[in-house]
Amino acid sequence: MKEKKRYSIFIKPLLYLIDLLIIGLISYRYLTNNITDICFFLCFWIALSIYFSFYKVYRFTKIIKILTLLTQQTLAFILIIISYLYFKNSDISPNNILIYFVILYITFNIWRNLVHIVFKKYRIITGLNYKKVVIIGLNESTKRLENFFKTEPSFGYKYMGFFTNENNSSSYGNISESFQYIITNNIDEVYSSVKELTNKEIKEFIDFCDINLITLKFIPDTKEIFSKNLYLHYYDITPVLSLREIPLVDSFNSILKRSFDIIFALFVIIFLLSWLIPILGLIIVLESKGPVFFKQNRPGIKEEGFGCYKFRSMAINSKTEVSATRNDARITKIGKFIRRTSIDELPQFYNVLFGSMSVVGPRPHLWRQNEIYGPKIPKYMVRHYVKPGITGLAQVRGYRGEIETKEDIINRTKYDIFYIENWSFLLDLNIIIQTVINIFKGEDKAY
Repeated sequence: MKEKKRYSIFIKPLLYLIDLLIIGLISYRYLTNNITDICFFLCFWIALSIYFSFYKVYRFTKIIKILTLLTQQTLAFILIIISYLYFKNSDISPNNILIYFVILYITFNIWRNLVHIVFKKYRIITGLNYKKVVIIGLNESTKRLENFFKTEPSFGYKYMGFFTNENNSSSYGNISESFQYIITNNIDEVYSSVKELTNKEIKEFIDFCDINLITLKFIPDTKEIFSKNLYLHYYDITPVLSLREIPLVDSFNSILKRSFDIIFALFVIIFLLSWLIPILGLIIVLESKGPVFFKQNRPGIKEEGFGCYKFRSMAINSKTEVSATRNDARITKIGKFIRRTSIDELPQFYNVLFGSMSVVGPRPHLWRQNEIYGPKIPKYMVRHYVKPGITGLAQVRGYRGEIETKEDIINRTKYDIFYIENWSFLLDLNIIIQTVINIFKGEDKAY
């Protein structure tokens, strides 16, 4: 199921830049005109925002929570600046620092409140930037949540209805009928009451939403679901549990990763592929007539197909929809070398540059593998919540190449999901470094 295109991904980075601009201007006006000092101040703000999760704000986050984060962030920011100026033996007066703090805090309060109000009005007036939601179950908790969706359109949720096994004329059907409705109407998020579902039905909903890349959240009670590693949020006074939080859904993290991808891909393309393609291309063509590159359609983010590029390592007219196996007769002599050293994957940096892949992420499988493993391996389809990568955590942990046993695909999926749920920029760097080390060490499954 394809997700609606939303431009809200650009909102948080834009707010981040405006915040930094505000800090820079106020610092220049009230503290110092030294550009180096101001750059340090901006770095302090960024570091604190990561530590305090200052920009980890959702559409359902209350304004009081935003202001609490702002107070916490600003106080810590001022203390660090005071320490910095003290160790630098700066002659800036305490009065100036106090004025700076007051001006900064008031400006951010006005700015944040203004943004909060503007986006609320924007969603109400335009009806844009919303998510379609349904509720599973009928009880006091689901009624409160339904009332929240109906009375708070400014939060950006479009309530589509509810399903229950109880006899109720207002429902859209029983729980078993909800699956088809969710698919047909491109529902973005499902809110399910745990109280009304059996453990078997809970598992069915989890598997269904994972396979179809739909966000599933639970309205909790005292059942076994509390034993899971879940994330608690409040929609007004109604507690809601999320199965997972994906760091790359955060637009700042997404922009950071994309910026790194572009820089890294350009570096490889300019300084490596610019001279490697003509040389290696000539060798490939001389050994086996055919194209230099091999292009294959594979499932990417949200299971949208894209053309994945490689240096051709097999003879033409071979069955390319079948994964390579050990001592595969289809592989050419130069193909053996470039596959063992992973050079055949280098053209995928063009995929990275144009946005269909990332440097690091779950490896893109064949469509046939999705059909086989999607219904059988728990959480397998969760891999498609992020862009596929040239390398990944599963690959550096030894689960690359041919899937020889069921344990191979289970462990590969576990590592992929761990990466998706625990992404960080440092984790990406670690995986890239480990990939380079493995290439020089040699890997048993690189064939």
